Amino acid sequence: MGSTPNQVLGRFLLTTLSRLLSALGLVVLLVTATPLVPWYGRLLAGREYNSNGEILIVLGGSQLEKDIIGEDSYWRAVYALRAYREGGIREIVLSGAGVSESMADFLTFQGVPQNLMKLETHSRTTRENALEVYRLLAEDRRTKILLTSDYHMFRALRAFRRAGLTVRTLPIPDAEKRASRWSYRWWVFLDESVETVKILYYFFRGWL
Repeated sequence: MGSTPNQVLGRFLLTTLSRLLSALGLVVLLVTATPLVPWYGRLLAGREYNSNGEILIVLGGSQLEKDIIGEDSYWRAVYALRAYREGGIREIVLSGAGVSESMADFLTFQGVPQNLMKLETHSRTTRENALEVYRLLAEDRRTKILLTSDYHMFRALRAFRRAGLTVRTLPIPDAEKRASRWSYRWWVFLDESVETVKILYYFFRGWL
């Protein structure tokens, strides 16, 4: 006696559910118990780290509310300060609508001269960062360094190159540091997953 349509459907649903749970279990294992998350962050950061240059371009990230920078923006500002204190930086370009002003306030408080900073206050995406900074620096022949989070560098570097600006890279260990704590790994995994989707979107739009 053959199976009824309801029995066939039931077996199909159970098999599908079983496979989904197995896949979810594998993802949980990979994220929590393997170095996948920090490894992927390092992969997106690239291998070229170079802080030798005269113009430091710092990309703004999240903003909690007006005048309060988010965690990634804070750490980018901190590493920008460190690069400045190493010497050699003649100008700092802070890029991002809203957040660039708050990052400038932080750097000023830490002793960076205001006349050394230039603010780009119109961009709201990585592509706009690249286009607006290009307009500011296209005729400037000094060596330029791009600073952003490690997992963001892959897309940012290629967007800047596509815009016509040659830059060296200084990715900060954002995902790598956060992923060293088990409780943060899922947040980093989500950030990297969203970034991967954005990379694919930029690729298909021809922006990389």
